[in-house]
Amino acid sequence: LSANLDKASVENERSTVLMKLANHHSSVVFVQIAGLVARRIICKLAAGQTVKAGEQYGLIRFGSRVDIFLPQGVNPLVCIGQRVIGGETIIADCRSSEAQRQGEIRG
Repeated sequence: LSANLDKASVENERSTVLMKLANHHSSVVFVQIAGLVARRIICKLAAGQTVKAGEQYGLIRFGSRVDIFLPQGVNPLVCIGQRVIGGETIIADCRSSEAQRQGEIRG
């Protein structure tokens, strides 16, 4: 299925990563969902491995997507539908009290 469909979260190949945040006592969940063309997910992490902000931990392509679940009370610094660049776009800052950003995506 195309990764932009809700059913893709259940039916397509996916990989779920739970990252515990240092000094924050909470976690972020990343769900990589393969798209219609890619159908392959590469995850280079081992259980218990430490990663740094912006570090690449896997690869998916061609219309795939990543669902990100932030801890309660952490507002995203991106807008729904915004295209982001892995390792460059800051998605959230757990130490920030900034309100959730509003915006629209223009096509």
